[in-house]
Amino acid sequence: MTGTGTTTVEAAVAGTAPRDAVARVERLHRGRRIRFATVCLGLALVALAALLLSLAVGDIDVPLPDVWAVLTGGGDPGSRFVVHELRLPRALLALVVGCCFGLSGAVFQALLRNPLASPDVIGVTSGAGAAAVLSSMAFGLSGLALSGGALVGALAAGTLIYLLAWRGGVGGGRFVLIGIGVGTGLVSLRSYLMTRAEVTEAQNAFLWLTGSLNGRSWTQLWPLLGCVAVLLPLTLAASRGLGALQLGDEAAAGLGARVERSRLALLACATALVGVGTAAAGPIGFVAFVCPPVARRLLPGHGAALVPSALTGAALVCLADFVAQHLLPHTQLPVGVVTSIVGAPYLLWLLARANRVGRGG
Repeated sequence: MTGTGTTTVEAAVAGTAPRDAVARVERLHRGRRIRFATVCLGLALVALAALLLSLAVGDIDVPLPDVWAVLTGGGDPGSRFVVHELRLPRALLALVVGCCFGLSGAVFQALLRNPLASPDVIGVTSGAGAAAVLSSMAFGLSGLALSGGALVGALAAGTLIYLLAWRGGVGGGRFVLIGIGVGTGLVSLRSYLMTRAEVTEAQNAFLWLTGSLNGRSWTQLWPLLGCVAVLLPLTLAASRGLGALQLGDEAAAGLGARVERSRLALLACATALVGVGTAAAGPIGFVAFVCPPVARRLLPGHGAALVPSALTGAALVCLADFVAQHLLPHTQLPVGVVTSIVGAPYLLWLLARANRVGRGG
C-alpha cells in the first residue's frame, strides 16, 4: 500500500509540474502583451499631445476647445483657417514622416543586426538628397516632381548598395560599410551640384537638405498618406519573417524561412518608406537612427519593436518641429536641426561605447 501511495503522489506531482510551467509561460506572454499595449498607448498619447500642442500654440494661440471644435467640423472662420489650413497639414505631415523614418530605421537595424544600420547613415537618405538636388538644378523640377525624384533616388541608392553588398548573400556589416561608402560618394556629388548652382538655388537646396516642414500644406500630405497606406501594411506583412532572420541566415533557413526573399522584401519596404518620407519633408536626420533603440529600451525582449519605433518617430518629429518653430523668436528653424541636436550626441556615445567594449574600429 505504501509503495502504491508513493507512486500515486509522484505521478500527481509529475502531472502538476508541466501544468505549472504552462501557466507560468502564459502569464509571461500575457504580461508581455500588456506591456506592449501599454507602451504603444503611451507613445500614441505623447504623439497626440504633440499634435494638439502644435495646433494650439503659435503666433495666434487657439484654445484647445476651439481646436477640438475645428477638428470636429465647427469653430469660427478664423480658427478654422489657422488650424485647418496652416497648422493641421504640417502637424500631420510631421507625424506621418516620423512614423516612416522610425519604422524604416527599426527594420534596417533589426534586419542587419547593427545599431549603425540607419538609412541616414548607410546612404539611402543621401541618395534621395542627391537625386532631389539633381532634379531641381539640372532639370528645374519642383513640387511633386521633385518629391518623385527624391523617392527614385532613395530606391536607386538602396538597390546599388544591395547589389554591391551581395556575395552569395548580404551580410549586415558589409551592407553597412558599403552603404557608408556609397553615401559618402552621393554627398560629394550633391556638394558638387550645389557649388555649380546659383546662390538662391543653393540656399533653397540647403534648406531642403536640412529637413524642414516650413511651408508644407495638404499638397505634400495627400501623396504621402497614399504611399504610407500601401507601404505600412506591406512592411508589417513582410516583417513576419524578421524574427527568424535575426537569428542568422543558417538558423533562419533551418527554420524554413526564405532568407533572401524575405530580406529583399524588408529592405525594399524600408527603403521606400525612407524615400517617401524624405520626398515629403527632406532628409530629417537621426530620426531613423534614434527611435528604434528608444523603443527597444521601453520594450526589452520584444525584438525589433516595429510599431513602437514608428510611434516614437511620430512623437519625436512632431515635438521637434514644435520646438523648431518656437525655440527662437521670429525665426523658424528646420526640424532637422533639432533632431540632429538630439541624435548626434547619441551617435557619439554609441561609437565611444563600441570602442570601450572592443567592437570599434
